[in-house]
Parts: sequence; structure tokens; C-alpha cells
Amino acid sequence: MTSGAASASVARSVLDAVAVHGATTVFGLPGVHNLAFWKDVPQAPLVVRHEQAAVYAADGWARATGRLGAAVVTTGPGAANALAAFGEAASVGSPVLLVASEIPQTLRRDGRLRGVLHESRDQAGMFAPLAKAVFTPRTAEEVAESLDGAIACAMTHPRGPVYMDVPADVLGHDAVPLRPGRGAVWHEMEPADSDLDAAAAVLADARVVIWAGGGAVDVEPSLAVLAEHLGAPVVTSYQGRGCPPTGHPVAVGLPPHEPEVAALIGAADVLLAVGGDLDGMNTRNWTMPRPPELVTLEPALRRDVPEWPADVAVTGTLGSAMRGLRDRLPARPAWAPPGLRGQVLARIAADPATAEAIALVEAVEAARDSADDAVLVCDMAVAGYWVGGYATVPGPRRVAYPVGWGTLGFGLPAAIGAAAAGHPVIAVCGDGGLAMGLGELATLVQERLPVTVLVVDDGGYGMLRYDQVRAGDAEVGVDLTTPDFVALATAFGLPATNVPSVGVGLEKALIAAVASGGPHLVRVPALLTPPRTTSPRWHED
Repeated sequence: MTSGAASASVARSVLDAVAVHGATTVFGLPGVHNLAFWKDVPQAPLVVRHEQAAVYAADGWARATGRLGAAVVTTGPGAANALAAFGEAASVGSPVLLVASEIPQTLRRDGRLRGVLHESRDQAGMFAPLAKAVFTPRTAEEVAESLDGAIACAMTHPRGPVYMDVPADVLGHDAVPLRPGRGAVWHEMEPADSDLDAAAAVLADARVVIWAGGGAVDVEPSLAVLAEHLGAPVVTSYQGRGCPPTGHPVAVGLPPHEPEVAALIGAADVLLAVGGDLDGMNTRNWTMPRPPELVTLEPALRRDVPEWPADVAVTGTLGSAMRGLRDRLPARPAWAPPGLRGQVLARIAADPATAEAIALVEAVEAARDSADDAVLVCDMAVAGYWVGGYATVPGPRRVAYPVGWGTLGFGLPAAIGAAAAGHPVIAVCGDGGLAMGLGELATLVQERLPVTVLVVDDGGYGMLRYDQVRAGDAEVGVDLTTPDFVALATAFGLPATNVPSVGVGLEKALIAAVASGGPHLVRVPALLTPPRTTSPRWHED
């Protein structure tokens, strides 16, 4: 928190504090209990149309920037509406601070539920199972004492979302200046030499595959240098995509679910996992081939017990850990065969069942490459599975994909966050997921955000339809009445383009939409076969 004038409100002090630590845009929805955030504030929170969208947008901001994301919501149902998006942030360790109002302190009676507007028996308790930490300051003084600690908690590895609620009347009180010497600071531990020595002993003279998880995205140059030094191919988790960029010689550039990639991993002597994400969705529930030995580099001690225990675990700043290993190990030539990505994509493109999906991926790549620093945001849709797992990624934090909780409806509101951070964005959505946040099309228009919304319309829940057909079941509950998306976008004042098919004009339409510099919707009909990254196809030959 800053130590500004005493006349600044507690609400203003919250906005000032998060801005200092990277959340220069805060996302929120005003309610009767949190209007103090919109009072006499030069840069009020960006207003979305649903509280869930506010936290998705804060998560999208954090994923695209590596900085703190922040959201403010109102009491009771407003807070409850934010839970699903908060859980998605928790599942991937996104540093988000959610500040909710609570009922006025003057109306609170400990242990009693009296039916005050928006009152809950335990509002903070709804977030406790998901949050890295929960803070419940009840006075301006307590806000001053806890706010910077909450920010530091979100940003300290292992990162994660933090929840805070403040009574509505306290938000309007004068802020209490932070005591000298206090502030949001976080420190990262250095790896122990003994652990680095043990890891180097395992890696010596071994064929190594490096696994880059989400924790590695901020140290991508160090990872690329270590991979080159060890002659090690790099396979990434979903959160680690772009680390290193897909075009780098060491980058495999494909998900580990493809059989050729799984075989490459299984042929190694050691898997060197940097930054985590050896989770169920990335490893086919830990059934993918695993080299005989596992070395892990993590920035901080894990809060959970890993399914695959490491033979050697190194904990500490990842850049220091990788430099330490490089200094301890001799250089060696690459051992993996070149051109694996091209071979796999050629195989997929030659299959009539998946050729259209590769054409879609290539069209999205071309549009992304037509703009500087563009970000792809994928929803939990068949098209999102393809783009999120298979598109080229030119660097870290250039693709966001909710394979954590797997929250359908993530794509559009998360794109708001990335775009508010200054990135052109292509949001890859299905018709079903987009329906969960159609109101956010108005947010795009009102804020003039550079988001191209690609709607791949298959008339329902395509992944679930595939599951039913594969199981021999009738298609029930998966076919939806969908709107005329171009007419709907036009009703919002949003420019829109209808493309007849993936193979006829999609790339041109997407490039034009991105080049417009503002919001645009592109709709294309397609019935895509899901990729091997989806669990029904994990164990296909």
C-alpha cells in the first residue's frame, strides 16, 4: 500500500497498492456494497458484465504479463459468482488478488445470520479451499496491515490466487498510511549446492529430455541455454508452451500425448522437469512413458505431494538452478532426431478426420503472426484444444489455455484481461462456451479492446457429442440452439464476419479482423474431431 494522503479511502488504497505491483487495470463489477471503488478514482476498475468474467480477466492479465492480476466484486452473490474463475486461477497458480466487499461492519453480529442484504454465513469460507490465502480485515488499520501481505502471498512461489474481503462501510473510510519500512516484498530462495551436485550426478552422461512447466516461463532464456548445452529436446506442459519458442531447435513443439513425443520421452535416461506441471492432464494421468530417473527444479517447496516423486529435487530460483547445472555439466550434442514436429503435423494433416483441424490451426497462426506481440486465448472447446496444444508459440505467455480446472467459458473474459494489458488477442471459442459470457461482447465494444473472437460453431457441445458417439450412446443434451452470431455481434455494435468454412477464407478474415485494431467477431462452422490431448483419445494406437 502507498502512504498517500489520509483523505484517500480504503478502496482507493487497494487500487493504488495493486497498481504499484503490476495490476494497473483492475477488473470488476459495481454493486451497492463496493461503489467506493468507483468513487473519486481517476482510473476506476474496468467494468465487465459478470463477476466470473472479472476474475477470468484478472487471470488472463496475469498469464499474459506475469504480473499481479486484480479483481473487485460485491458481497454475497457477487462473490459467489467469482468462484469458478477463482478456482481456475488456483489450478494453474495464477497470481490474482480478488477483493470482495462484505456486509457493513456496523450490521455484523458475530455468530448470527440476520438477513442483511447479501449476507452469507461465511463468505470467505467459500474461497478457503481454493485460495492460497484468505484475508478478512475488518478495520482500515487491518487493511493497511494485511493488503501488502496479500499481494506478496499471491506473487511468492508457488504463486496462486488470494482472497480478501472488506466490509462495505470500511471501504469508504479514510485509509491508514502504511507504517515506514512495510511493503509488499517477496524473496526467492537460492538452490543448495548439495542439491545441484546431486542433480548433476544423475544428469551426467545421460540422454536428457527437459520438461518445461508453467513455472519456467519467466526464465525461458536460461532454459534454452541449458537445453542447448545438454543437447536435450524440450517438451512443454500446456502452461509452459513457448518456453522455448516453437521455432527453436531444441523445442519439440508438440504435446506429450502424441505417440512420437511419448516415445521420445520414454527413450531418455532422465526427465529434467523445470517448473512443474507433471499433472494428470499433461501426463495422461501419469500413464505416459517415463524415463528411469526424474530430476525436478522447482522455485519453491510444493504444497502437495507429487504423483511422481523425484530422484533428486532442487528447490530455489530456477535461473540460478539452471545456471548451476550448466556450470557442473559438460556440453554434449543433441540426441533427438530433428523435424519431429513437421512429421507429426504432416501425419495429422493427412488424416481426413483431422485435416480440417490443422487447417484451422494454421489460419490462427497466420493471423497471430500478422500482429506484434499477439496472444492466443483458448476456451475449453474442440477448436481450443487444437490451437492450445498444437499452434506454434513464439514465446512464453503468448497462449492461455484453461487446462487446469478446465473451465468452459474462460476464453472471452480471459481475452479481456490480456487485451487490457496491451496485447492484440485472438480468442478461440466454441459456440457453447461463448454462450456463457455473451455479455462480455459489450465489454469489448465499450472498452474498444483489440480482441478477435473466433467462434467455431458446431451447434452444441462438440466434445461431449464426440464422447457420446464414441461410447455408442444417443446424442442427448449436446445439441444446442445457437444464435446468428453475426447478427448478435451487430446488435452489440461489434463488427463481425461469417466465413463459410475453415478452408474458404478463414485465414484472410482473421488477418483482417486483427488488423482492424479493435474488437471483431469471426464465425465459422466446423465439426472437428478432437485431438489426442483429449482423454478419450489418450490411449489410441
